[in-house]
Amino acid sequence: MARKVTLWAALVPVVGILAGALFAGSSHAAQGTDLRSATADLPDLIRKQTLTNAARTSQLSGVQSQVDALEKQSAPYDAQLKALQAKGDALADPAGRTAVRGPGVTVTLDDSPLRGDQIPQGMTADDVVVHQQDVQAVVNALWRGGAEAMMLMDQRVISTSAVRCVGNTLILQGRVYSPPFVITAIGDPDRLEAALDADPTIEIYQEYVDAVQLGWNVKSSSRLAFPAYSGSIRMQYASPVE
Repeated sequence: MARKVTLWAALVPVVGILAGALFAGSSHAAQGTDLRSATADLPDLIRKQTLTNAARTSQLSGVQSQVDALEKQSAPYDAQLKALQAKGDALADPAGRTAVRGPGVTVTLDDSPLRGDQIPQGMTADDVVVHQQDVQAVVNALWRGGAEAMMLMDQRVISTSAVRCVGNTLILQGRVYSPPFVITAIGDPDRLEAALDADPTIEIYQEYVDAVQLGWNVKSSSRLAFPAYSGSIRMQYASPVE
């Protein structure tokens, strides 16, 4: 029993160090607020950081798995730890910490294929690209439509995940993505599609789909599979109301 507790205690600081390094890198990278920033070289810097963040994420996941295994081994011998483990297991699903499967929809947004000399009169180059608010509108509409889980590109996201863009790239948890931007949600497909249709920001986006050929596609699926969310769930400013 003593050796198990020692191993568990030794691994916890390692997880903290790795998590701190990962999220510090993500915080430094994800400072953009719109898709057409004047800071042209920032996406290149972020792409370099993406490789480091991906390696740290993999390493962190491996160590976290060891910690989880040691916690489960120790739980039968420690009543307090067992109670905490049971509480954590009950909260894992709402926090996105478990893999999920189910029906849902996939939404794809893309820049227009029009070149500069093909842009209609009265429109600008800014009108033929996907913006941060367009991606955020889809994410918000899907949550309102009852989404039980969501993916943005190849990453699981939760209700507190931030959508940030720099230049024509999307930044999510320290990784950089270029269009097309793909958002996938698990839930009742009819309710999810109805929420998309009812959103006023998406309605405006679809006007530009007609005017300048912005990309828009919604596809329902009977079976989707998402991994567990691997990002931070720690609140920086909010605290529970007692």
